[in-house]
Amino acid sequence: MERLLQALLWGSVGFVLYVYLGYPLLLALLASVWGKKRPFAPTPNAQLPTVTLIIAAYNEEAVIATKLYNTLALDYPADKLQIIVAADGSSDATTRIVQQFARQGVVLSFMPLRQGKVTAINRAVAQATGTVLAFSDANNLYAPDTLRQLVAPFVNSAIGMVSGAKLIMRGDGALGDSEGLYWRYESQIKSWQTRLGTTTGAPGEVMAIRRDLFELVPPTIINDDLYLALRLIKRGFNVHYTPLARSYERVSLTARDEILRRTRMVSGHFQLMSLGWQLLPLRRPHIIWHIVSHKYARPLVPLAMITAFMSNLALLLVNIELFCLVLFAAQLGVYGLAWLGNRGWINGRLAYLPTFLVNSNCAALRGLCQFLCGQPTHQW
Repeated sequence: MERLLQALLWGSVGFVLYVYLGYPLLLALLASVWGKKRPFAPTPNAQLPTVTLIIAAYNEEAVIATKLYNTLALDYPADKLQIIVAADGSSDATTRIVQQFARQGVVLSFMPLRQGKVTAINRAVAQATGTVLAFSDANNLYAPDTLRQLVAPFVNSAIGMVSGAKLIMRGDGALGDSEGLYWRYESQIKSWQTRLGTTTGAPGEVMAIRRDLFELVPPTIINDDLYLALRLIKRGFNVHYTPLARSYERVSLTARDEILRRTRMVSGHFQLMSLGWQLLPLRRPHIIWHIVSHKYARPLVPLAMITAFMSNLALLLVNIELFCLVLFAAQLGVYGLAWLGNRGWINGRLAYLPTFLVNSNCAALRGLCQFLCGQPTHQW
């Protein structure tokens, strides 16, 4: 019995360490030895492709005008840029605000029935005239040259999708610091993956895809951005990450908002995992390793954390050893700091990493339960 508990403890701790530290360190090593830097020169105006920028919006009256002003001010030839707002089901003033920009060429794609983000995007794509499709949300703002940076890598015919960098505008407190740290961590992983050929996903608020490679996303899919990326990789194309295509977004208002967002995202991860081999590039086994390590293993971390805690506790009840005692105390310390951080009783670097770690994995656990219970979450 004791050996079984030890195996569970070491296996679960090892799994968590591999996902958060082991895989990134291996990735960094491989990228430093075999990776290739892939800079792309800015494309001259005459050679820029036509772009359709699709902005997904549901009840975004508070931010949609700012988003459209930001989009119209982008450094991209107006005659080569089509702007479509996909806003079906909005019950606030979003559509009326968008209609005020019609003279500037903004197209509104709207249906009163709330069918979900994927259906809205699929419908907007049918109206697209650009040879490149770019996707954005209503609550993020682009740097002036973001579209130029997104289209530059398409000079390489092997690249089917380009992902930009999601940057969190610093807010007050632990939530802003931890969310910003997470996206810097993710961006570094994507940079290393890109040096090895392809990254394994793209944030839906700053990505572009060749129009002729886009395929309609099933309407029940939650994470449409990851679905599109994995489908392209399976078809033999690469997803390129460029940190020069910058998208700025404010931190989630509260820890609860962030947990709800991540719950939906993780539920979508489990949904894609359930599709099995349909999304895995069997002819590119090294890419499967990236997908499993980066996208499929991480939602399982909370199960490993629970296993580590329970097996550690059981071992202490069987036989008190110094190492197990220290490990258990460390786990209690992390969870204690997260509890204090969530209540605002402690702030700063000491709290924000444990708080984000625990909150994100609580969200992952909720996402798993949501997926297993079959709760519909594809609607926005």
